[in-house]
Amino acid sequence: MKRRTIKLILLAVILMGVANLLAVDAGEYEGKVDYVKMFNSGGAFSFMIVGLLVIMLVISGIKFWELNIKEKIDAKGFYLKLKGYIKNNQTEEAARVCAQFKDTTMGFIFWNGLMNFNEAKKAGKRGRELKDAVQRAFDEASLQTIHRLESKLFWLDIIAQVSTLMGLLGTIFGLVSSFDAVANAPDSIKNSLLSDGIAMAMGTTAMGLIVAIPTMFIKGMLNDKAEKIVNNIDEYSVKVINQIDNIIED
Repeated sequence: MKRRTIKLILLAVILMGVANLLAVDAGEYEGKVDYVKMFNSGGAFSFMIVGLLVIMLVISGIKFWELNIKEKIDAKGFYLKLKGYIKNNQTEEAARVCAQFKDTTMGFIFWNGLMNFNEAKKAGKRGRELKDAVQRAFDEASLQTIHRLESKLFWLDIIAQVSTLMGLLGTIFGLVSSFDAVANAPDSIKNSLLSDGIAMAMGTTAMGLIVAIPTMFIKGMLNDKAEKIVNNIDEYSVKVINQIDNIIED
């Protein structure tokens, strides 16, 4: 519980930091970076980078809801409850308990395994044949669902990389513009064009990093949560299968 609270606080701090960096609050004190000017100096690159930021926030919000709310389950308590039913050979009751958690990955896998066990048992399967049927049911359900836990997360890696590259590309365009101003522009506007080119170069680099850095942190947090869920599923799936095997007569 404490870890989850810390992660929520860290996520909120990161998102608030990004919002603050992009806020229209420049000029409040001398020397403060003018983020509006930074955005305007980047031209089309600024809009593309901000677009990536919006996509990142949408994906992060969806995955945060899926991993922390939709998949929320007390894995150990859930297993212990099923263990009691299975040891008493009340596998149909155990399946009904799992049905209440079918919206979670763990609940669906356990429900699928227990339902297949009950159906195979009614079909007359015994011993090794019944154990194999249970194992296949758990494996099939795992392959069907576990990959969804980490789905979409790779897009956060892509966004972090592309936003950095967009910033670099804007830097190159800005420097080219500056060099062109020095070489070809009339003296009356040379300083202005040179300043605009340098502003574009530095502004797009900064904006790319402003998006990339929090994206990498958020992706790491979400990936860590997904891995913990997968580890719990692996651990307790084996334990549930072992409990089922113990009540199967050879």
